[in-house]
Amino acid sequence: MATRDDEPGLHALPITVEYGGREVTFNPAVVETERGLVLIDVGPEDGIRYLETHIDSLGYDLEDVWLALITHHDADHAGGLDDLLARTDATVATHRDEAPYVSGEREPIKGDSDGDRYPPVPVDLELVEGVRIPTLAGPMDVLETPGHTPGHISLHFPESDLLLAADALVVDDGALAGPRPEFTPDMDRAIESVEKLADLEAEHTVCYHGGYMNEGADRMREIYEAEGDE
Repeated sequence: MATRDDEPGLHALPITVEYGGREVTFNPAVVETERGLVLIDVGPEDGIRYLETHIDSLGYDLEDVWLALITHHDADHAGGLDDLLARTDATVATHRDEAPYVSGEREPIKGDSDGDRYPPVPVDLELVEGVRIPTLAGPMDVLETPGHTPGHISLHFPESDLLLAADALVVDDGALAGPRPEFTPDMDRAIESVEKLADLEAEHTVCYHGGYMNEGADRMREIYEAEGDE
């Protein structure tokens, strides 16, 4: 499922799974490159089989994933890494402030207190603001958007004015909305990140929770102004 019919190389992969005792839809994505596929977030544990079905429909194999780019360490984004690495030789990349949580050096911030967490995996590549990855959808820029987690990142495709917001934004009641306070330890920084994203002047947004929205910078400014005044 492409994010937009006219957006070659970038595909949202909505998966609906049982998570936290209820049925939830998440929106990982893949972007095509000359080397194969970059998978942006892998979903929770046991979600790989759903991603594989999407990837097969695009004419690729799961083994074509050469890079797993994790926007942040929450289990619904990184829980399936161990399953992915059992099937592929993918390089694992995340922000340097997220790496200790993914690798198991630290317990997830929002994890269970009894230490029950997804299997940790080594992080091969630590990302920072300004990293640019060439793709068939144009350059993909890494943006630091902390607040939801310390090293949360979003991804910007400047040639198509499209933003992959991860959890820096969500879709709520059919409209783009700010990060959910109950899942965001540092709301002040998260709202600052929304302002930063608005400055990109993106016209289209893909949220991990909600999928594609034909809304961008104008709506982000509304969110920032409303949240910033609270």
